[in-house]
Formats: sequence, structure tokens, C-alpha cells
Amino acid sequence: MRALTLAVVFLALPAAAQDLQQVYRDAKANDAQYAAARYALQAGLEKLPQGRALLLPTINATASTTTNHLSVEPYGPNPVAASARPFYNRNYLLSLSQPLFRPQNWLQYNQAEQQVRQSEAIFGQAGQDLIVRVAQAYFDVLAAQDTLSLVGAQKAAISEQLAQAKRNFEVGTATITDTHEAQARFDLSAAQEISAQNDLDNKKKTLSQIVGKEYVELRPLRAQVSLSPPNPNNMGEWVALAEKQAYPVVIQDATTQISQLQARIAKYGHYPTVDLVATYGQTEQTGSTISANSSQLNTGTLGLQLAVPIFQGGAISSREREAAANYEKSKQDLENAKRTSVLQAQQSYLSVINGVAQVRALEQALVSSQSALDSNKLGYEVGVRINIDVLNAQQQLFSTRRDLAVARYNTITSHLRLKAAAGSLRDEDVEEVNRALAQ
Repeated sequence: MRALTLAVVFLALPAAAQDLQQVYRDAKANDAQYAAARYALQAGLEKLPQGRALLLPTINATASTTTNHLSVEPYGPNPVAASARPFYNRNYLLSLSQPLFRPQNWLQYNQAEQQVRQSEAIFGQAGQDLIVRVAQAYFDVLAAQDTLSLVGAQKAAISEQLAQAKRNFEVGTATITDTHEAQARFDLSAAQEISAQNDLDNKKKTLSQIVGKEYVELRPLRAQVSLSPPNPNNMGEWVALAEKQAYPVVIQDATTQISQLQARIAKYGHYPTVDLVATYGQTEQTGSTISANSSQLNTGTLGLQLAVPIFQGGAISSREREAAANYEKSKQDLENAKRTSVLQAQQSYLSVINGVAQVRALEQALVSSQSALDSNKLGYEVGVRINIDVLNAQQQLFSTRRDLAVARYNTITSHLRLKAAAGSLRDEDVEEVNRALAQ
């Protein structure tokens, strides 16, 4: 009985609200895009041993066996007796080839190093994207919850104002217009509440699509959270970081290096190659077409193999021109990646600066809107304000509260985007944002 009572108590307890840190951990474990990027990294790391293999010897072993059947049927005058016998051939061959002069192989190994660098940068970009996507989805849910809550509170306030307008009309201190205006605002708020609930449901689905689960409740921001400008508070420093270490720049720089090496590889297509080759073979026979005796033949060779490309229909020269053009293209792509990263850093920096200023302005506007509402309510009670004035003041107050909440969320996500644009967004930044949430 006691166990049953405890079970009922635990079932009755509300689920603990999840914070951004926990949601981010769930996303790292369950997000399909991030998982795909992780496997892509594993595949990319294999480029290095593949490139190293081009510098190491190649050893192959082959074996074969054949069964032969010899049948002799003499004819003509005085033929001998017909005869038949089987015999077998078995061949074993071990071969080794070690490149001695193949400059293109070393260049391909250098390419593999750049491909690994590229894969690591792509995975780093995926990690940053995950942080931004999770934070954006998390705060979108909070913003939708705030909107729904504020619409509900506004609806309740309008309902009170509607009831008061009806009472005043009944006693003759107000016109029917006040009642109609309040009723219209109430009906509008009811429609807005339905829309806000639908938007909240959609935002929750977006978050669950990333993390692979749904949450009953998320921790909100602290009521008096303080938002600070970027550190360093200098656009030039953020631009310099973006131009140097932003992941899109690193990815494209690796691509440019690969293209440059490919152009050099194409040039070496005109050069001869030298390999050290060695073989050891064994052939066993239980007979042949001319003898029934068994034999075993062992052979071994060691030497140098020179290959000189003379003419391949112009393919080598064509590949050389193609690689040179691709290298020039990659240089322009790198310049574009730098400019794009700089622009993103500048835009994100301004978004944070303007967001902090907007939050401070809206905080002051919230105080003013509350004072305006209180004054209009008092004026309505003494007859110097009409019902529409109170409704407008209520609308302004709730709109300011909603705008303030959204501005805070946007400023936080803009700060994360700024660090992402500079290639410096890390898990520690998620922890820092998480500390701004209510406990």
C-alpha cells in the first residue's frame, strides 16, 4: 500500500523543467544533421591513411591451379595403343612494388592532409550550427509561450474592462459604444489566443524535430536578466577573427589548397615514374603434354621499372589546364567566403549592439506603459478618459512586454551567431547562456 501511495505521489509531481544545457545535450545525441556530420568526419579522416598508402609498398599474392586431361589416339599404319592421363599445374606468385620516383604521390598525401583539415572544419561548422539551431528553437518556444501568456492576460484584462463597461452602461454613466469597443477587443484577443496557441505548438514541434523528444516545460530567462555588449566590444576585432578562423573560410581555404596541389599533380603527369619491383613465384606440374614427369620451378626477380608518358592523345595537357582553372576558381571562392564571413560578423555584431540598446529602451518603455495604463484607468474612473483610452493603454502595455521578451531572446541568439561567425562558438557559450535561465 505504501509503495502504491508513493507511486501515485510521484506520478502527480510535475515534470522538471528542462534547461538549455540539457536540451543541447539531447540534440547532440539525437539530431540527425549532427549525426550525419559526425559520420562524415569519420569518413574524411580515412583520407590520410589512404594518402599514406601511396608512399608505401604494394604487395600482392596470386595463386592458380588447373587440371589438364591428355588423350592420345594414334591412327595410320601400325598404330600404338591409345592412352590418356591427367596432369595438374599450380602457380603461386608474390609481387612487391615500391614507388621510388612518383612526386604526384607525395602531393596526393599532402592533399589527404588538407582533406582531413577540411572534414574537421565541416564538423566544427556542424557543431556551431547545432548550438545556434537549438538556441533559436529553444527561445522560439519561450517567445511563443510568452506571447500566449500575454495574450491570455490581455484577454482577462479586457474581460474585466468589458464587465465594467457593461455595469457603467447599466447605471447610465457610460454609452453603449464603450461596451461595443470592449467586446470587439475581447473577440480579437480570443482570436489572437488561438493563433498564439497554434504558433506555440509549431515551435515545440520544431524543437522536438532537432532533439528527438518533446518537453513538458522549459526554463525561462530570469526576470531581471542583464544583457551585455559583445566582448571585445569592437567590430574590427570580430571581423579580423571571422576573416581568419571562421569555419566557412577554413573549409574553403582547405579546398583551395587541394586545388593547388591538384594543379601540381597534373603537371607531374608529363614526368616519368620509377618503381622498385620484385617477384617470387613457384610453379608445380605433375606432367605436361610431352612428359609424364613432375616438376617444380621457382623464380625470383628484382629490378627497377621505368615508365615514361609519351603521348596520350592530349589528355595530360587537358587535365593540367582543367586543374589550373579549378585552382583559380577556388581562389575566388575563398575570397567570397572571407567577404561573406566578414559580412555575417558585422551584421551579428550590430544585431547584438542594437539588441542591447533596444532591450534597455523597452525596459524603460514598459515602466512608462504601466504608468500610462494606471493613469488611464484612474481617468476612466473619474470620467476624464473613455473606455477606448484604457483599452489602448492595455494593448500598448502587453505589446511592450512581448516586444521586450522577443528582443531579449533575439539579442542572446545574435550573440551566439556573432561567435559562430567568428568561428569561436563553443559548448562553454551554451553553459553561459544557461546561467541566465531561471532556476
